[in-house]
Formats: sequence, C-alpha cells, structure tokens
Amino acid sequence: MPLPAAKTIEVSPQERAILEHIVRQTSNPQWLATRAKLILRAAEGQSNRRMAAEMNLTRNTVRLWRARWQAAAEQRAAVAAHEETAPTLRDVIEDTLHDGYRSGAPATFTAEQIVQIVAISCEAPQASGVPVSHWTPKEVAAEAIRRGIVATISERQVGRFLKRGGP
Repeated sequence: MPLPAAKTIEVSPQERAILEHIVRQTSNPQWLATRAKLILRAAEGQSNRRMAAEMNLTRNTVRLWRARWQAAAEQRAAVAAHEETAPTLRDVIEDTLHDGYRSGAPATFTAEQIVQIVAISCEAPQASGVPVSHWTPKEVAAEAIRRGIVATISERQVGRFLKRGGP
C-alpha cells in the first residue's frame, strides 16, 4: 500500500528569494536556516521521509513545519500585496519559521518569598539568634525555613537570589 504523499508547498518567487537569502546569510541562526531549507525542499516536491533523512530531522518535524508554512499562507499573501506596510514579507516569513512560545515550568517561589529571603540577608544575624558575624546562603536558607517563608530551599537557590537580587 503506497504512503500518502505530503501536501504540496506553494512558495512565490518573492518568498523563494527571501528563503534563499536566509539560507545563504551566515549571520542567521542555524534553526532559521534549517527551516528555510526545509521549506525550499518541500516546494521542490521532496517527500517528508527524504527531507528528514537528508537533513537529520524527524518526519514529525518536517510535517510540523510544512503545516505551519501552509497555515501562514494567507498572512504572507496579505503582506506581499501591501509591501509598504510595517511588517515586511521577510519579517512574516521569519515569524512563521520561529518557534512558538513555551511557558516552561511554573515558578517555585513567589516574588514575596524571594523578597523575604533577600530581606533576611539584610538583617544582622545576631538579631535572629544566629551566632555568626555575617549571613551565608546556608544560614539564610535555614532561617527562611525556620520562619516558615518556604517549606524547603537549597542554599544554592538562596545564593542565586542573593547574587541576582531576584528570581
């Protein structure tokens, strides 16, 4: 049973010129050049399997960028029709080839907790009953846990807060 063929990618001559320039320009990040090459190869009719093998990517990655390129077709066409407006076609193409926002893990400590931890280091250690002449991250971490500011915190994390003055 033959595999389904990948959808054809349409690239206008103007878009092709921009994509080729992105590939040739040495100051561009590698991810941008790779995605531009992928779109150019897809426009030539290469299969997902072949592109993935030749570019050392997964087929899912090739499929993803094909789909994103197709999804942004109307936006690119609208900008190309009105080139004198603010976003240029190159800007729209780069936005299309850019990764989506990734939120990452939620913050472990609130801003209030960080402020309270930093405030501990500004106090005199003797006022808290700690028999040292100056605070170390280890003592600040222990004091923050003792005061109930946080349930647990490493001395390394306290050191980061004190070095940067925040998260």
